[in-house]
Amino acid sequence: MSRRTLAAGLAMAAALPLTAQPATAELSSVRFPSARFPLGARVVPTKTMTTVTQGIDLYDVKAGSSTDGYTVTVLMPSGRDYGMLPTAEARVAEVEAAGETASLQKVVRPGVADAPSQTVYMVRVGLWSLKDKKKAEKSAKKLKEAGLKVKVDYLGDDGLKTTGPWDVKVVMIDARTFRGSYAATLGTSVAKRETVSSMAKAGKAVVAVNGGFFNIHTDKALRGEPVGASVVGGRLLSEAVPGRSAVVLRGRTAKITELKTDVTAISQDGERVEVNGINRAATTDELVLYTEEYGAKTPTGGTDAVLDATGRVTGLRASGAAVAKGTRVLHGNGVGSDWLNEHAWQEWKVDVVSKVVDLRTKKALKLTPDLNVIAGGVGLVRNGKTKITAKRDGHDSMNMILRRHPRTLLGTTRNGSLILATIDGRQPGVTVGANFVEAAQFMRWLGATQAINLDGGGSTALFVDKKVVNRPSDGAERGVGDALLVLPQ
Repeated sequence: MSRRTLAAGLAMAAALPLTAQPATAELSSVRFPSARFPLGARVVPTKTMTTVTQGIDLYDVKAGSSTDGYTVTVLMPSGRDYGMLPTAEARVAEVEAAGETASLQKVVRPGVADAPSQTVYMVRVGLWSLKDKKKAEKSAKKLKEAGLKVKVDYLGDDGLKTTGPWDVKVVMIDARTFRGSYAATLGTSVAKRETVSSMAKAGKAVVAVNGGFFNIHTDKALRGEPVGASVVGGRLLSEAVPGRSAVVLRGRTAKITELKTDVTAISQDGERVEVNGINRAATTDELVLYTEEYGAKTPTGGTDAVLDATGRVTGLRASGAAVAKGTRVLHGNGVGSDWLNEHAWQEWKVDVVSKVVDLRTKKALKLTPDLNVIAGGVGLVRNGKTKITAKRDGHDSMNMILRRHPRTLLGTTRNGSLILATIDGRQPGVTVGANFVEAAQFMRWLGATQAINLDGGGSTALFVDKKVVNRPSDGAERGVGDALLVLPQ
């Protein structure tokens, strides 16, 4: 196969444009759109609707067809599957020295609201149909034997032009007729990861989805910790990453916004100090608050001040012990430990004051028992327009913006209705997932005027009426950090 023929076979759109879409007309209730599916060739989707309970409908949606196949991608010295032009050209020469024909592919990652576009290059070998994956694997093996690092790629995952297919589940909760409420849960503890279905069943939810991202870069036993703000029943259990997207739940209302949190410890001698974190591993010179929901021991190598429900210091202890029910622990190391030893004497009072601020309104949220907060991953839609805040929300990479993954999406409409959606992916020939641009287009198509991306990939799970209704890409449910629950009352 010539390089020209191969390049033609691999030709794809360089980027998905952030196209304007007409504003959704305000409705008295949330309705599934009658327009063509917004992705790919914009075909008429097939859908099946099931009424879950009053005000809640589940839609099983399928669209598109499979035309993508496989190629072999040559990795760059960095280990990435793309690089700058000189690096990519050097890789082409190495492939041809190994007796194979390589294609140099230019790829443009689209610009988003807070990150410019990026042009990179990929080096690829061969093009095989969906049923010929073994042939691609055989070619990859030959290249590995020649000393090249490669991987077999399904082209539907690229995030460029595709015909699909897509397998989507959508839950529409009508603000006009829904009589239940929304809540967040971290399961049995902050530290532990649990499946959405286990948390949903424990909370007696009729619908549930996985929540925000959790910390995969901490100790294995602590990886249930949310990356961002978490409030459950009015209790702040994880601090915000300032300015990142979140969904604020109160009763049967849901609002998407950006948050920051401030936590301060105030000793009875008047000394004040910032509390750096809540229910997470502590770093050098930090002061971290642990609540009874933490579910793990405090870190070793510091000082713990144990507080009762009134804020009275019941004792100072060496760190590395559990948090007893009805207590909180201020843990410090280095400078944080010094502050505790100087201002948290036994029987003294230490008030811990927590504040959660809505950055759109500049007002603090009242931490009442009906308040729940789940951190989002990336803002997608704001005031009816595509606004992808990938950089602010920590996901401005090629992999996260352009490539397709399973997605869990949350949106609100003009009248306050809630839309929850999962787009399954990583299942060649069955469903391709979505990139950020496609996810935003999809939520606008559904009628969302505000929308965010929650955790996705293998975490994507939608629980409806006692079972998971989507197909998690791991083949089974993954344990996650938190979940959003839709309660019948």
